[in-house]
Amino acid sequence: MSANIEKQTEAKEVSVWDKLVRISLKEAGVAIALILILTFFSATAPYFATPENFLKIFVQIAINTVLAAGMTFVILVGGIDLSVGSLLALCTVIGATIMINPAFSPWQAIVLACLASMGTGAILGAVNGWICEKWKLPSFIVTLGMLNVASGLARVVSDNSTITGLPQPFVDFGNLIFWGIFPSIFLIAIVVVLIGWFVLRYTVFGRFVFAIGTNEEAVRLSGHEPKRYKIAVFTISGLTAGIAAMVYLLRLNVGSPVAGIGYELNAIAAVIIGGTSLSGGKGSIVGTLVGACILQVLSTGLQLLGADDNIKPIVIGAVIVLAVILDSYRGRLMRKLETR
Repeated sequence: MSANIEKQTEAKEVSVWDKLVRISLKEAGVAIALILILTFFSATAPYFATPENFLKIFVQIAINTVLAAGMTFVILVGGIDLSVGSLLALCTVIGATIMINPAFSPWQAIVLACLASMGTGAILGAVNGWICEKWKLPSFIVTLGMLNVASGLARVVSDNSTITGLPQPFVDFGNLIFWGIFPSIFLIAIVVVLIGWFVLRYTVFGRFVFAIGTNEEAVRLSGHEPKRYKIAVFTISGLTAGIAAMVYLLRLNVGSPVAGIGYELNAIAAVIIGGTSLSGGKGSIVGTLVGACILQVLSTGLQLLGADDNIKPIVIGAVIVLAVILDSYRGRLMRKLETR
């Protein structure tokens, strides 16, 4: 009798331990890493743990968070989108061009610019997805081509120059700070993350996104067509690029054909560091938000410590590689836990 009780107790302890390991392998593990990094820089970097510095961090992560939110959908189905930076640049010049048009009142111009920016991003994102599925091409190659197309279009639309003179109400909203620490553009990013989280967690579409990344053939055999969902996730990625373009305009008040250089790599890095698997099927948009925070906290903390500008990309690059390595080990450990 006592032996049975001991076995049951041991089984419960193993079960509790397995649950803790599963949690730490998901968002909680990334969050713990962020807390440790924050603690380290708060103790070592001067002026890091101040409201002014956190306000600066929130401002700087807004654009990357919005881009990375859309990128999460693409990576969850096993794809990649290299075009989001150039789409952002194109959408900024389209939005800025509409906003400085004297034929519209300030509010009309703002609304039309937002719709045009998001519409352009969504349409070109859908084109990415359609080409990938129509000819069964790797998304890496297709979106690399779109990167160049969108970059060229941005230069044509803007006549290779920056666009200034945005409506004052738009500029004023971009300068708003809520509760003394949260800039308006960061709150926009949080809304995008919350919408993405709800879609992935509570909708049928979200469940199919995870299912396609896990086993696309099983989804097809179940009577559902993965093609529609894969085109949809690229559309979402383009849409968030359009939203990020408006956030860029709110922050810098300038439409620029070179606005998004390198942004696609930062977005991918945030998704990977946030725990989303490059092979698809595993990850979360909340983890992506934490990943974006880790990237910016590292950059800001190193700057305050006086690190050379050449050192920062080395450290951040090492963190990205480490995240990919950990993702490999995490996948193996999760499979072992699932077979128990």
